[in-house]
Amino acid sequence: QVQLVESGGGLVQPGGSLRLSCAAPEFVLRGYAIGWFRQAPGREREGAACISSSDGSTTYAPSVKGRFTISRDSAKNTVDLQLNDLKPEDTAVYYCAANLLRTRCLGTEPEYEYDYWGQGTQVTVSS
Repeated sequence: QVQLVESGGGLVQPGGSLRLSCAAPEFVLRGYAIGWFRQAPGREREGAACISSSDGSTTYAPSVKGRFTISRDSAKNTVDLQLNDLKPEDTAVYYCAANLLRTRCLGTEPEYEYDYWGQGTQVTVSS
């Protein structure tokens, strides 16, 4: 069973930055769009960002656009999520997953299209 592996979470003060990594097999990174999701306590999981395998195009949720950047590191076989200007409301468990139906992100694709979910990495923004 393929499973992606997230890392890089931690505790950071408001306004701070973190860089999350999602390690995946090369065939996954080449063949599927990769999404980052997050789930805050008591809330449903939501999409944060997505990067296309076809052309590297990206999409972002309005709540993170301009602060988060998703990128792919082919040498390391990772999809990274740079989190800047963090706010307490960014506190959540962050997950990555592969969209098995698409190579290009639309920004509106449903969660059920994603598989190979990782275990998540906790991001806590607090002073």
